[in-house]
Amino acid sequence: MKQLFITGTDTGVGKTFIARTLLDYIKCRDTSSIGFKPIASGCEETPEGLRNEDALALHAESTIQLDYNEVNPYAFKEAIAPHLAAQLAGQSLSVAAITDAYLSLKLKEPDLLLVEGAGGWRLPLGNGEFMSDFVQQQAMPVLLVVGMRLGCLNHARLTAEAIERDGLHIAGWVANQIDHDMPYKEENVATLKELIDAPYLGHLPLVSKPSEAWPYLDFTPLFRVE
Repeated sequence: MKQLFITGTDTGVGKTFIARTLLDYIKCRDTSSIGFKPIASGCEETPEGLRNEDALALHAESTIQLDYNEVNPYAFKEAIAPHLAAQLAGQSLSVAAITDAYLSLKLKEPDLLLVEGAGGWRLPLGNGEFMSDFVQQQAMPVLLVVGMRLGCLNHARLTAEAIERDGLHIAGWVANQIDHDMPYKEENVATLKELIDAPYLGHLPLVSKPSEAWPYLDFTPLFRVE
């Protein structure tokens, strides 16, 4: 089984779209997969309970059918930092609880278990714990999504440094063009290639469907035997 954690240089940089694209890529190769979004804030009230748009997208793209609560065990209504949303809901977040949910999914034995973080790399869970602690404990390779906009060079370099200091391997990174008026796009990508010591998977322009992203991305480095 391949496990992979997807993180971004910030919130709103396209982690979910890249995750959906990778799950769609896997599905079309008759390979089993699960997309796991352990924590999501900004959820909507539905007759079935709180539902998050990103988690629903991963749920839909996964080949192994699961209950929504297995895909997204921590769902919060307020669109704020998850540890604050948890406090408002009278709940708490912990590495141990996320790990329990993750290990139950491993028992399903998917070919790919893709975990999407919330926000950036050092997301606080509260009580001195961070989402990155969970990734460290599981020794997961990391897929980094760089949101291409002004400031991305600093954010990308700092994120890559933090992942490497945590003793983890960056399996690949994607340049996702979220500011389409950004000047010197290609020059910024060239600089990022110098700043990030990891396989470059591609530069994604604005597309609406995962299948439309395939021509721009090369996921094969993610599945090389280490």
